[in-house]
Amino acid sequence: MKLAPIVRELRKYRSKITHKILHTGQHYDYKLSKIFFKDLDLPEPDIYLGIGSASHAEQTGRIMHEFEKVVHKEKPDLVMVFGDVNSTLACAIVCSKIHHGKSTLPLAHVESGLRSFDKTMPEEINRIVTDNLSELLFVTEKTGIDNLLKEGVQKKRIHLAGDTMIDSLIQFKSKFNSSSVLRKLKINEKKFILVTIHRPVNVDKKENLSKIISVLRKISMQKHFDGFKIVFPVHPRTLKMTAVHRLEKELNHIKNLLITEALGYTDFIKLLTECKMVITDSGGIQEEATFLKTPCLTLRDSFERPETIELGTNTLCGLNEKLILKKANEIFSGKYKKGKIPKLMDGKASERIVKIIMDFLY
Repeated sequence: MKLAPIVRELRKYRSKITHKILHTGQHYDYKLSKIFFKDLDLPEPDIYLGIGSASHAEQTGRIMHEFEKVVHKEKPDLVMVFGDVNSTLACAIVCSKIHHGKSTLPLAHVESGLRSFDKTMPEEINRIVTDNLSELLFVTEKTGIDNLLKEGVQKKRIHLAGDTMIDSLIQFKSKFNSSSVLRKLKINEKKFILVTIHRPVNVDKKENLSKIISVLRKISMQKHFDGFKIVFPVHPRTLKMTAVHRLEKELNHIKNLLITEALGYTDFIKLLTECKMVITDSGGIQEEATFLKTPCLTLRDSFERPETIELGTNTLCGLNEKLILKKANEIFSGKYKKGKIPKLMDGKASERIVKIIMDFLY
């Protein structure tokens, strides 16, 4: 979602620049990876490392080992990484170790400056390290600039660009609108709740996953819920841990629960657009929900996207059952905040990023 608009923009400069897409294979599930390329009109990756699942250390090490070979072979002038996953960290470290003239291989980081200030999150470590190793830091919102400056990053390296995920939402609006997922799932607009849960802190700990299932069950028991369904596209990790913790029976006790396999991008955004609310622990969904003005309850104790809360439709709930039920009631009764779309969610982030890249290279 972050890559696609930049690829589209880079095509305008074919005569000046050659770009290649490298897929590490960190996200190896078909529904979470390959189908997104199709939905976003992306070509097949030029290079596929096929890393697959492993522990954080092993996965990062494998990516570094294979990516270093690619860099030596391809000899790029610039490497661009996205977000805060292990692939981002691994490629950033490799670039910092390879000399490019008198300096290291230049690195551009899309989605820089986000901070949850929770170092128990692997993503937070990935963000901090990658930002400190990057030559070009593309920030999604103004607080990101403040975070980077406090960490000693030179101002000239920081660029306020906006969110390329929103570019994707705007570019593919007609495709989302034509999705038949509501008909396939036999649900109606604004008559369902969308749920996505995948973070280790929420699914790897039985106590936390059990709490989430319990609060979903209590939401389904409220009087406002009559005629509604809960649509739960289950992440492979969540599905696995539900079985490990033997929580299938608890999950099946939720009224009108509709469990689906992981969905493609087009179908998922259609659901996010048409749901009454989304309950999630995803960072990106907070931003997409804000742009779509979909009420969003985030089941995390820390956050790195303050605009989604200060301006948007997001509320940080953690696993506070009382707060989650209170906000769900506000949404059902029409008393929840309406939210505004932040200024830089304008669909032009990729244009700004590519212009800066071209100026840097030429």
